[in-house]
Amino acid sequence: MPQGDSNGSSTQHAAPTNTTRRVPTPGKATILAIGKAFPSQIIPQECLVEGYIRDTKCVDAYIKEKLERLCKNTTVKTRYTVMSKEILDKYPELATEGSPTIKQKLEIANPAVVEMATKASLCCIKEWGRPAQDITHIVYVSSSEIRLPGGDLYLANELGLRSDVGRVMLYFLGCYGGVTGLRVAKDIAENNPGSRVLVTTSETTILGFRPPNKARPYDLVGAALFGDGAAAVIVGANPVVGQESPFMELSYAVQKFLPDTHNVIDGRLSEEGINFKLGRDLPQKIEDNIEDFCRKLMAKSSVKEFNDLFWAVHPGGPAILNKLESSLKLSTDKLECSRKALMDYGNVSSNTIFYVMEYMREYLKDDGEEWGLGLAFGPGITFEGILLRSL
Repeated sequence: MPQGDSNGSSTQHAAPTNTTRRVPTPGKATILAIGKAFPSQIIPQECLVEGYIRDTKCVDAYIKEKLERLCKNTTVKTRYTVMSKEILDKYPELATEGSPTIKQKLEIANPAVVEMATKASLCCIKEWGRPAQDITHIVYVSSSEIRLPGGDLYLANELGLRSDVGRVMLYFLGCYGGVTGLRVAKDIAENNPGSRVLVTTSETTILGFRPPNKARPYDLVGAALFGDGAAAVIVGANPVVGQESPFMELSYAVQKFLPDTHNVIDGRLSEEGINFKLGRDLPQKIEDNIEDFCRKLMAKSSVKEFNDLFWAVHPGGPAILNKLESSLKLSTDKLECSRKALMDYGNVSSNTIFYVMEYMREYLKDDGEEWGLGLAFGPGITFEGILLRSL
């Protein structure tokens, strides 16, 4: 599986092995370019526990032991983070239990999120090869900032976009936000001839940073699993031959929520930041409902068997991937791109689906499957899915 650099696109993008490309369907939205960006702080998983325990001044041996166990179970190897020693030196109250630190956290998160979004967008625009002024719409996705005006306006200014660019903000969707962004961009691109839509996702865990507490076990899951970063794609229909290089078609999109499951993933904003609770039954809820959801998407293609598809699945955690693999009887290689994204970056919320898709692009160049599914799950419980066609 190819490696990617930390800020930009896959280092192997310039050397495709499959010279015969499929023709895009007229009028259908396609992904024309992709980019990513990360903060400068990188954390090897083996260093996470000591650093987190030190930074939060935790002296509880039980908490340390539990965090060590969680870090091993997540399968994550490396992650990036905005949090740094300099930030903790400037805001020592972030490591104090019960401190009202939402103001300080937003002072850190708001500019950091836009900075990462800008870097990812610039990488994406460079790969696209057209001027930034040709972007007609922005779909801006984040669960990590709170302000008016939103990051979409700051991003448009940073990129030097036209003042009449159409802007859509998608806030606090959590892990399924990236696929929602693609669905919205698909609708825009297919209903506005000639439009080019920049979808940008950017996330940081700053809002949820706090000292560990036995009364909040999910804080440790977050510390062991989540990372920071940004991603961007440009979406458009009817690509310009010789000027644009579409690699994936967005054929059909579906969103679904599971009734009476809104408390399974629960996030609340408080004076301390954002607090999450995650139900232990989340992987089982997904397993119980995923087959019908996938078959609804598949029905729009000629494919009948799950193993005849490629799979770009948001890696919420290894338990979710394992449940999906066993429930749908997928061969072990089908979720390789999802597992690799989780290993290399952790769960970066709405961004992660794009890290998976970047790995998938390289995988599919070697005469891979034509049809596939892009899936993500999040608060609601919400399922977001797109039937994809490799070009």
